[in-house]
Amino acid sequence: MIKDWDKFLMPYHQAVDELIIKLRGMQTQFHQANERSPIESVTGRVKTVYSIKEKMQRRYISEDLLEQDMQDIAGLRIICEFVDDIYQVVDLLHQRTDMQVVEERDYVSNVKPSGYRSYHMVIEYPIQLLDGAKKILAEIQIRTMSMNFWATIEHSLNYKYQGEFPERVKKRLQRAAEASFNLDKEMSAIREEIQEAQFDKQHKTSQIR
Repeated sequence: MIKDWDKFLMPYHQAVDELIIKLRGMQTQFHQANERSPIESVTGRVKTVYSIKEKMQRRYISEDLLEQDMQDIAGLRIICEFVDDIYQVVDLLHQRTDMQVVEERDYVSNVKPSGYRSYHMVIEYPIQLLDGAKKILAEIQIRTMSMNFWATIEHSLNYKYQGEFPERVKKRLQRAAEASFNLDKEMSAIREEIQEAQFDKQHKTSQIR
């Protein structure tokens, strides 16, 4: 029986704080190198006690297995501008030696029936405590701004309908998700067209010289 939730959650707060600094540090390094960062923003949170207990009851998770079975007590969210950026961030996280990827779920390429898109990574991250090292599981969600907008609205509507959307609402949400993803694809195509035009211009300039 967990009697002191503040004590139990303290390592998770520490992990989130450290990971935010490190992920934002990656963004800063791109800027310092005068390169475009695939990371637009980074946020994090630790689940509330209420949310943890609700999920324990819903998923039949015992307190003894809480630390290993509930992988998103510590959560990070990375927002990207373009879909390609998502996979670049995934590669960057795989290359890091200060965390280990233990699970991945690609809901960008394998969209959920609801229309939800995001890339989820569960990492094992070691933190240092007074009595030694402790490995914490944390979930990192990587998505575009468009995907995040849809997911945020859908999440808030879930509370209103208690997870049971009428069929007409489901279909409208699916259409909205598809429209959102089409916007992502169109913006990526526009970026590629601009990059090609810039390359052609630079190539012509170099030939003149």
